[in-house]
Amino acid sequence: MDLVTAHTRSPVSRKPTKLTDDAFPSLPLGRIRLKHIIVALLLSVFFFFVFCFISLHAYIAWVLSNPTVAPLYSNPAIAKGLQYEEVSFRALDGSRNMQGWYIPAKGATKTIVFSHGYGANREETWVPMYDLAHYAHRLNFNVVMFDYAFASQTNKDLATGGKKESQQLLGAIQFAKERGAKEIVVWGFSMGAGTALQSGLVTKDVDAMILDSTFLLEPDTLYHNIKQNIDLPRQPSLEIMELIFPVLNGTGLDQIPYAKVKSKDYPFPVLFLHGTKDEKAPYPIAEELAANQTHPYSESWIIEGSHHELLFREHPREYLRRVSAFLGNVQIAK
Repeated sequence: MDLVTAHTRSPVSRKPTKLTDDAFPSLPLGRIRLKHIIVALLLSVFFFFVFCFISLHAYIAWVLSNPTVAPLYSNPAIAKGLQYEEVSFRALDGSRNMQGWYIPAKGATKTIVFSHGYGANREETWVPMYDLAHYAHRLNFNVVMFDYAFASQTNKDLATGGKKESQQLLGAIQFAKERGAKEIVVWGFSMGAGTALQSGLVTKDVDAMILDSTFLLEPDTLYHNIKQNIDLPRQPSLEIMELIFPVLNGTGLDQIPYAKVKSKDYPFPVLFLHGTKDEKAPYPIAEELAANQTHPYSESWIIEGSHHELLFREHPREYLRRVSAFLGNVQIAK
């Protein structure tokens, strides 16, 4: 006899169980609103500080692009009794007219073009430029002294770290050639020296350069100078500055050929003069640039304890002795 075991099961419902509002803990409406307000306030404070941080960098970039330059207070005749001409010439790219002085030396076919530094004009009193112009004239050099566009008294432009200024210097070199110069020496100071090196990448009209306290605008020197005035973090400060500069003055750091300058072996002799106490352009820059030069008459003089653009004031006799010897070697090489 078969036994059948019967199992009785209650049917399984497929309908989901309805949850009541009491299944979840409720938050008071006031607490939800308070959390939203706190989050909004924190976000507002965060974005305010971000805005202030970026605005600070924009202000720094604006100040760097618009240096305050004193007006001309003298001229070669008043300062040193030198006869001169008021001259005007075009930047090589034709972008603007440049203003300057031409001091002729009787019968001379060699010319020194002075390239002044940032925040100064053709006088650059702390060098002092009139003394060096007088010295160059006594060596029977014609002299060209001119203002970069950022120092113009009539049609001021932004400072661009050498991008536009190199074209303006090339215009001065072209002017010297038009006045009969067969040999041209560029004597640059600070950013004017860095600008000279940028011009030297593209011209064959320069026979020698004398570079005092060379400042080359690159990320390292930019941050070095910013940090001396305000203690900002390197990152992201440099990235912000690199984004802001093209907006404010149309020139990005990547448009300044500092890498090419730092690796260039120039075909003409260069005399590098630099002080170990230079707070604006650390002297290893000059040492690195000088190490790349293979011209037999290129040389460097790194002066222990001297400061930015004050080399002549601090060591006038030795400064002129070395410059004289260098210019004499250039003549021998010719």
